[in-house]
Amino acid sequence: MEIEWNNKDPFYDRDLENFKRLHADGAISVGIIITRGRSLHENMRELVGRFFDERQIQDFDGLLQWGYDPTAKQRRAILKRMERKKDPVTFREAFVSKFVADKFGEATTHWRKLEDRISRGVGNPCPLVLIGLPASIVTFGEPASVLEGIIANAQVEADNGDEAEE
Repeated sequence: MEIEWNNKDPFYDRDLENFKRLHADGAISVGIIITRGRSLHENMRELVGRFFDERQIQDFDGLLQWGYDPTAKQRRAILKRMERKKDPVTFREAFVSKFVADKFGEATTHWRKLEDRISRGVGNPCPLVLIGLPASIVTFGEPASVLEGIIANAQVEADNGDEAEE
């Protein structure tokens, strides 16, 4: 089993080829990969923005309260977007955009990158269990009663096939 949360996407090639070899040698019966699902990957900006909004983070000091201190390079990029003459953005917008691009960009491991490799036959003939975690699993410290509703809604979505690709 491999958990590919935020590596560079060529790690999928490594994982799938390892599963193929191990399966051919009789060492495993199935390979399992857990990764960010399509909806989680596509909604990452929204989720980070929600975190900002709910905690009223409005500047670098607000980030420090949550244990995050951007690098000097990240700070410069954020400030540049905020201070530009044409279409300046808020701290929230600049940070969310930079953070998500740096940490959860298109070249990282997520469902679509895995799906591309599976479609090309990478890892065949090893049987695979592929799990893409959906956006609906992300919570921000909600009380148990709210979480129960989120879980119930996610189950209804799964039963209806809304998250079928994951």
